[in-house]
Amino acid sequence: MSSHTKSLIGNPVPPFVAREVAKGDVSHFKGLGISFGSCDPMRYSVSHITTLKYAAPVRLAQFNMRLRPADWPGQTVSDYVLGIEPQPAQVHDGEGGYHVNETRFSMHEPIDRLQVESRFTVEREPLPFFVADATGPDLAELRERAMKLPDLSALAPASYIFASPVAAPEHDIAMWAGAFLDEAMPVMEAGRALMRAIHDEFTFDSKATFTDTPPIEAFRRRRGVCQDFSHVMIVAARAHGIPAGYVSGYLRTLPPPGRERLVGADAMHAWVNLWCGEELGWVGFDPTNAMLADADHIFIGMGRDYSDVAPLDGTFRGTSAQTMYFSVDVVPLE
Repeated sequence: MSSHTKSLIGNPVPPFVAREVAKGDVSHFKGLGISFGSCDPMRYSVSHITTLKYAAPVRLAQFNMRLRPADWPGQTVSDYVLGIEPQPAQVHDGEGGYHVNETRFSMHEPIDRLQVESRFTVEREPLPFFVADATGPDLAELRERAMKLPDLSALAPASYIFASPVAAPEHDIAMWAGAFLDEAMPVMEAGRALMRAIHDEFTFDSKATFTDTPPIEAFRRRRGVCQDFSHVMIVAARAHGIPAGYVSGYLRTLPPPGRERLVGADAMHAWVNLWCGEELGWVGFDPTNAMLADADHIFIGMGRDYSDVAPLDGTFRGTSAQTMYFSVDVVPLE
Protein backbone atom coordinates (compact mmCIF):
# COMPACT_ATOMS: atom_id res chain seq x y z
CA MET A 1 0.00 0.00 0.00
CA SER A 2 1.20 3.50 -0.78
CA SER A 3 -0.50 4.86 2.34
CA HIS A 4 0.29 4.00 5.95
CA THR A 5 -3.07 2.48 6.75
CA LYS A 6 -3.44 1.61 10.43
CA SER A 7 -6.01 0.22 12.79
CA LEU A 8 -6.98 1.91 16.06
CA ILE A 9 -4.17 0.23 17.97
CA GLY A 10 -1.58 1.38 15.43
CA ASN A 11 -0.79 -1.94 13.78
CA PRO A 12 -0.55 -1.83 9.96
CA VAL A 13 -3.55 -3.35 8.25
CA PRO A 14 -2.43 -5.75 5.49
CA PRO A 15 -3.38 -4.70 1.94
CA PHE A 16 -5.34 -7.93 1.40
CA VAL A 17 -7.56 -7.00 4.36
CA ALA A 18 -8.30 -3.57 2.91
CA ARG A 19 -9.10 -5.12 -0.45
CA GLU A 20 -11.54 -7.61 1.05
CA VAL A 21 -13.23 -4.91 3.14
CA ALA A 22 -13.58 -2.73 0.04
CA LYS A 23 -15.46 -5.66 -1.52
CA GLY A 24 -17.66 -5.96 1.57
CA ASP A 25 -16.33 -9.29 2.90
CA VAL A 26 -15.15 -8.78 6.49
CA SER A 27 -16.57 -11.83 8.23
CA HIS A 28 -13.41 -13.94 8.17
CA PHE A 29 -11.21 -11.09 9.50
CA LYS A 30 -13.21 -10.26 12.62
CA GLY A 31 -11.45 -12.95 14.63
CA LEU A 32 -7.97 -11.57 13.86
CA GLY A 33 -8.07 -8.69 16.34
CA ILE A 34 -8.75 -6.06 13.69
CA SER A 35 -11.25 -3.41 14.80
CA PHE A 36 -13.95 -2.57 12.30
CA GLY A 37 -15.53 0.38 14.06
CA SER A 38 -16.23 2.31 17.21
CA CYS A 39 -19.54 0.66 18.09
CA ASP A 40 -21.80 -2.28 17.41
CA PRO A 41 -23.69 -2.43 14.09
CA MET A 42 -26.77 -0.25 13.89
CA ARG A 43 -30.15 -1.63 12.75
CA TYR A 44 -32.81 0.59 11.25
CA SER A 45 -36.34 0.31 9.93
CA VAL A 46 -36.69 2.57 6.90
CA SER A 47 -39.96 3.75 5.38
CA HIS A 48 -40.22 6.09 2.38
CA ILE A 49 -43.66 7.09 1.07
CA THR A 50 -43.93 9.21 -2.07
CA THR A 51 -47.28 10.59 -3.24
CA LEU A 52 -47.89 12.25 -6.61
CA LYS A 53 -51.11 14.15 -7.24
CA TYR A 54 -52.22 15.41 -10.65
CA ALA A 55 -54.65 18.28 -11.22
CA ALA A 56 -56.39 16.15 -13.88
CA PRO A 57 -56.02 12.50 -14.94
CA VAL A 58 -52.92 11.63 -16.99
CA ARG A 59 -52.56 8.72 -19.40
CA LEU A 60 -49.91 6.11 -20.22
CA ALA A 61 -47.76 7.05 -17.25
CA GLN A 62 -44.35 5.35 -16.99
CA PHE A 63 -42.07 5.64 -13.98
CA ASN A 64 -38.50 4.82 -12.92
CA MET A 65 -38.04 4.26 -9.20
CA ARG A 66 -34.64 3.97 -7.48
CA LEU A 67 -35.34 3.20 -3.83
CA ARG A 68 -34.27 -0.44 -3.43
CA PRO A 69 -30.80 -0.38 -1.83
CA ALA A 70 -27.92 -1.60 -3.99
CA ASP A 71 -25.29 -3.86 -2.42
CA TRP A 72 -22.70 -1.95 -0.44
CA PRO A 73 -19.87 -2.95 1.93
CA GLY A 74 -20.84 -2.88 5.59
CA GLN A 75 -24.57 -2.85 4.90
CA THR A 76 -27.08 -5.73 4.96
CA VAL A 77 -30.65 -5.19 3.80
CA SER A 78 -33.59 -7.48 4.60
CA ASP A 79 -37.39 -7.55 4.35
CA TYR A 80 -37.59 -5.20 1.39
CA VAL A 81 -41.19 -4.44 0.38
CA LEU A 82 -42.40 -2.16 -2.41
CA GLY A 83 -46.02 -1.06 -2.62
CA ILE A 84 -47.52 0.85 -5.57
CA GLU A 85 -51.07 2.20 -5.65
CA PRO A 86 -52.88 1.98 -8.00
CA GLN A 87 -51.57 -1.38 -9.16
CA PRO A 88 -49.33 -0.98 -12.22
CA ALA A 89 -49.96 -2.87 -15.44
CA GLN A 90 -46.27 -3.84 -15.69
CA VAL A 91 -43.35 -3.90 -13.24
CA HIS A 92 -39.73 -4.68 -14.06
CA ASP A 93 -36.88 -4.82 -11.53
CA GLY A 94 -33.35 -4.35 -12.80
CA GLU A 95 -30.19 -2.31 -12.53
CA GLY A 96 -29.70 1.29 -13.56
CA GLY A 97 -26.84 2.61 -15.65
CA TYR A 98 -24.57 2.90 -12.63
CA HIS A 99 -24.49 1.32 -9.15
CA VAL A 100 -28.21 1.67 -8.49
CA ASN A 101 -31.26 -0.61 -8.57
CA GLU A 102 -34.12 0.56 -10.76
CA THR A 103 -37.77 -0.50 -10.79
CA ARG A 104 -39.70 0.46 -13.90
CA PHE A 105 -43.49 0.37 -13.93
CA SER A 106 -46.27 1.63 -16.18
CA MET A 107 -49.94 2.48 -15.89
CA HIS A 108 -52.31 1.67 -18.76
CA GLU A 109 -55.34 3.36 -17.19
CA PRO A 110 -55.57 7.12 -16.50
CA ILE A 111 -54.51 8.14 -12.98
CA ASP A 112 -54.80 11.33 -10.93
CA ARG A 113 -52.80 10.02 -7.96
CA LEU A 114 -49.85 7.70 -7.37
CA GLN A 115 -48.43 6.42 -4.10
CA VAL A 116 -45.18 4.48 -3.82
CA GLU A 117 -44.09 2.99 -0.49
CA SER A 118 -40.63 1.50 0.04
CA ARG A 119 -39.87 -0.33 3.30
CA PHE A 120 -36.89 -2.34 4.51
CA THR A 121 -34.70 -3.23 7.47
CA VAL A 122 -30.98 -2.56 7.31
CA GLU A 123 -27.97 -3.42 9.46
CA ARG A 124 -25.12 -0.93 9.11
CA GLU A 125 -21.56 -1.68 10.22
CA PRO A 126 -19.50 1.22 11.55
CA LEU A 127 -16.67 2.56 9.40
CA PRO A 128 -13.47 0.48 9.82
CA PHE A 129 -10.88 2.36 11.86
CA PHE A 130 -8.12 1.78 9.34
CA VAL A 131 -10.16 3.53 6.63
CA ALA A 132 -10.65 6.61 8.79
CA ASP A 133 -6.92 6.65 9.60
CA ALA A 134 -5.72 6.03 6.04
CA THR A 135 -4.11 8.59 3.72
CA GLY A 136 -4.28 6.90 0.31
CA PRO A 137 -2.19 7.77 -2.77
CA ASP A 138 -1.47 11.35 -3.74
CA LEU A 139 -3.68 13.00 -6.35
CA ALA A 140 -1.19 12.67 -9.21
CA GLU A 141 -0.79 8.94 -8.62
CA LEU A 142 -4.52 8.47 -8.01
CA ARG A 143 -5.47 9.95 -11.38
CA GLU A 144 -3.00 7.70 -13.17
CA ARG A 145 -4.26 4.62 -11.33
CA ALA A 146 -7.90 5.42 -12.09
CA MET A 147 -7.27 5.76 -15.82
CA LYS A 148 -5.17 2.57 -16.06
CA LEU A 149 -7.39 0.32 -13.97
CA PRO A 150 -8.85 -2.44 -16.24
CA ASP A 151 -12.39 -2.14 -14.89
CA LEU A 152 -15.58 -1.57 -16.90
CA SER A 153 -18.04 -2.21 -14.08
CA ALA A 154 -20.58 0.25 -12.65
CA LEU A 155 -18.03 1.07 -9.95
CA ALA A 156 -15.06 1.65 -12.27
CA PRO A 157 -13.36 4.90 -11.16
CA ALA A 158 -12.83 6.09 -14.74
CA SER A 159 -16.60 6.45 -15.10
CA TYR A 160 -16.63 9.07 -12.35
CA ILE A 161 -13.70 11.28 -13.34
CA PHE A 162 -15.30 13.08 -16.31
CA ALA A 163 -18.20 15.50 -16.71
CA SER A 164 -21.77 14.28 -16.27
CA PRO A 165 -25.18 15.82 -17.10
CA VAL A 166 -25.53 17.76 -13.82
CA ALA A 167 -21.92 17.91 -12.62
CA ALA A 168 -20.35 19.73 -15.58
CA PRO A 169 -16.90 21.35 -15.30
CA GLU A 170 -16.93 24.82 -13.75
CA HIS A 171 -13.85 27.05 -13.81
CA ASP A 172 -14.83 28.98 -10.67
CA ILE A 173 -15.31 25.82 -8.62
CA ALA A 174 -12.02 24.34 -9.88
CA MET A 175 -10.09 27.52 -9.00
CA TRP A 176 -11.72 27.70 -5.56
CA ALA A 177 -10.72 24.11 -4.78
CA GLY A 178 -7.22 24.70 -6.19
CA ALA A 179 -6.52 27.09 -3.32
CA PHE A 180 -6.30 24.19 -0.88
CA LEU A 181 -5.60 21.14 -3.09
CA ASP A 182 -2.39 20.12 -4.84
CA GLU A 183 -1.16 17.02 -6.66
CA ALA A 184 1.12 15.95 -3.82
CA MET A 185 -1.77 15.79 -1.33
CA PRO A 186 -3.03 12.33 -0.28
CA VAL A 187 -6.56 11.69 -1.46
CA MET A 188 -8.08 11.22 2.01
CA GLU A 189 -6.63 14.55 3.08
CA ALA A 190 -7.93 16.17 -0.09
CA GLY A 191 -11.40 14.73 0.48
CA ARG A 192 -11.51 16.05 4.02
CA ALA A 193 -10.29 19.47 2.89
CA LEU A 194 -13.05 19.74 0.28
CA MET A 195 -15.69 18.44 2.66
CA ARG A 196 -14.75 20.84 5.45
CA ALA A 197 -14.46 23.83 3.13
CA ILE A 198 -18.02 23.29 1.89
CA HIS A 199 -19.31 22.74 5.40
CA ASP A 200 -17.59 25.88 6.71
CA GLU A 201 -18.32 28.21 3.80
CA PHE A 202 -21.84 27.15 2.80
CA THR A 203 -25.14 27.57 4.66
CA PHE A 204 -27.82 24.89 4.69
CA ASP A 205 -30.95 26.56 3.34
CA SER A 206 -33.80 24.45 1.97
CA LYS A 207 -35.39 27.51 0.31
CA ALA A 208 -32.29 28.64 -1.58
CA THR A 209 -32.31 26.05 -4.37
CA PHE A 210 -34.48 23.56 -6.25
CA THR A 211 -33.85 20.03 -7.50
CA ASP A 212 -32.73 21.35 -10.90
CA THR A 213 -30.53 24.20 -9.61
CA PRO A 214 -27.11 23.98 -11.34
CA PRO A 215 -24.14 23.42 -8.99
CA ILE A 216 -22.53 26.72 -10.03
CA GLU A 217 -25.57 28.67 -8.79
CA ALA A 218 -25.46 26.99 -5.38
CA PHE A 219 -21.71 27.61 -5.31
CA ARG A 220 -22.09 31.33 -6.00
CA ARG A 221 -24.84 31.71 -3.41
CA ARG A 222 -22.93 29.60 -0.89
CA ARG A 223 -26.32 28.20 0.12
CA GLY A 224 -28.32 25.07 -0.58
CA VAL A 225 -29.01 21.53 0.62
CA CYS A 226 -27.16 18.22 0.66
CA GLN A 227 -27.74 17.70 -3.08
CA ASP A 228 -26.13 21.05 -3.90
CA PHE A 229 -23.18 20.54 -1.56
CA SER A 230 -22.54 17.08 -3.01
CA HIS A 231 -22.61 18.37 -6.60
CA VAL A 232 -20.20 21.19 -5.77
CA MET A 233 -17.82 18.72 -4.13
CA ILE A 234 -18.05 16.36 -7.12
CA VAL A 235 -17.26 19.13 -9.61
CA ALA A 236 -14.32 20.28 -7.47
CA ALA A 237 -12.95 16.76 -6.97
CA ARG A 238 -13.11 15.82 -10.66
CA ALA A 239 -11.41 19.08 -11.62
CA HIS A 240 -8.40 17.85 -9.65
CA GLY A 241 -8.43 14.27 -10.93
CA ILE A 242 -10.34 12.58 -8.10
CA PRO A 243 -13.06 10.11 -9.21
CA ALA A 244 -16.23 11.25 -7.45
CA GLY A 245 -19.72 9.73 -7.30
CA TYR A 246 -23.06 11.03 -6.06
CA VAL A 247 -24.61 8.86 -3.34
CA SER A 248 -28.33 8.76 -2.62
CA GLY A 249 -29.36 7.42 0.74
CA TYR A 250 -30.69 8.16 4.19
CA LEU A 251 -29.22 9.63 7.34
CA ARG A 252 -30.22 8.80 10.86
CA THR A 253 -31.57 12.00 12.37
CA LEU A 254 -30.94 12.50 16.08
CA PRO A 255 -33.45 14.77 17.86
CA PRO A 256 -32.27 17.63 20.10
CA PRO A 257 -31.81 16.73 23.79
CA GLY A 258 -35.12 16.51 25.58
CA ARG A 259 -37.16 16.48 22.36
CA GLU A 260 -39.04 13.55 20.88
CA ARG A 261 -38.15 12.41 17.42
CA LEU A 262 -40.65 13.74 14.86
CA VAL A 263 -42.23 11.04 12.70
CA GLY A 264 -41.84 11.91 9.04
CA ALA A 265 -39.19 14.55 9.73
CA ASP A 266 -36.43 12.69 7.90
CA ALA A 267 -35.68 13.01 4.19
CA MET A 268 -33.40 11.43 1.63
CA HIS A 269 -29.79 12.46 2.04
CA ALA A 270 -26.87 12.83 -0.37
CA TRP A 271 -23.13 12.60 0.05
CA VAL A 272 -20.04 11.99 -2.08
CA ASN A 273 -18.02 8.84 -2.65
CA LEU A 274 -14.39 9.40 -3.61
CA TRP A 275 -12.32 6.60 -5.11
CA CYS A 276 -9.22 6.45 -2.92
CA GLY A 277 -7.17 3.82 -4.73
CA GLU A 278 -7.42 0.04 -5.06
CA GLU A 279 -6.63 -0.60 -1.39
CA LEU A 280 -9.29 1.68 0.10
CA GLY A 281 -11.82 1.69 -2.75
CA TRP A 282 -14.77 4.08 -2.45
CA VAL A 283 -14.96 6.17 0.73
CA GLY A 284 -17.98 8.32 1.62
CA PHE A 285 -17.56 12.01 2.49
CA ASP A 286 -20.58 13.95 3.78
CA PRO A 287 -20.01 17.70 3.18
CA THR A 288 -23.33 18.63 4.78
CA ASN A 289 -22.16 17.28 8.15
CA ALA A 290 -18.35 17.36 7.70
CA MET A 291 -17.95 13.66 8.44
CA LEU A 292 -17.10 10.40 6.75
CA ALA A 293 -20.10 8.23 5.89
CA ASP A 294 -20.50 5.89 8.85
CA ALA A 295 -23.09 3.74 10.62
CA ASP A 296 -25.66 6.56 10.49
CA HIS A 297 -25.53 6.64 6.67
CA ILE A 298 -27.73 4.20 4.75
CA PHE A 299 -26.68 3.62 1.13
CA ILE A 300 -29.28 3.41 -1.66
CA GLY A 301 -27.30 3.95 -4.86
CA MET A 302 -24.42 5.75 -6.54
CA GLY A 303 -24.22 7.49 -9.90
CA ARG A 304 -22.33 10.29 -11.58
CA ASP A 305 -24.79 12.87 -10.22
CA TYR A 306 -28.39 13.18 -9.02
CA SER A 307 -29.86 12.38 -12.43
CA ASP A 308 -28.51 8.80 -12.25
CA VAL A 309 -30.07 8.03 -8.86
CA ALA A 310 -33.19 10.25 -8.67
CA PRO A 311 -35.69 8.38 -6.45
CA LEU A 312 -38.60 8.78 -8.87
CA ASP A 313 -39.00 10.13 -12.38
CA GLY A 314 -41.01 9.30 -15.47
CA THR A 315 -43.27 10.45 -18.29
CA PHE A 316 -46.99 10.68 -19.01
CA ARG A 317 -49.39 11.96 -21.63
CA GLY A 318 -51.27 15.06 -20.60
CA THR A 319 -50.71 18.66 -19.56
CA SER A 320 -51.78 18.39 -15.93
CA ALA A 321 -49.75 20.03 -13.16
CA GLN A 322 -48.38 17.65 -10.57
CA THR A 323 -47.52 17.94 -6.89
CA MET A 324 -45.20 15.60 -4.98
CA TYR A 325 -45.27 14.83 -1.28
CA PHE A 326 -42.97 12.51 0.64
CA SER A 327 -42.52 11.10 4.11
CA VAL A 328 -39.33 9.37 5.25
CA ASP A 329 -38.75 7.62 8.55
CA VAL A 330 -35.45 6.09 9.66
CA VAL A 331 -36.10 4.40 13.01
CA PRO A 332 -33.24 2.80 15.01
CA LEU A 333 -34.12 -0.70 16.20
CA GLU A 334 -33.09 -2.10 19.55
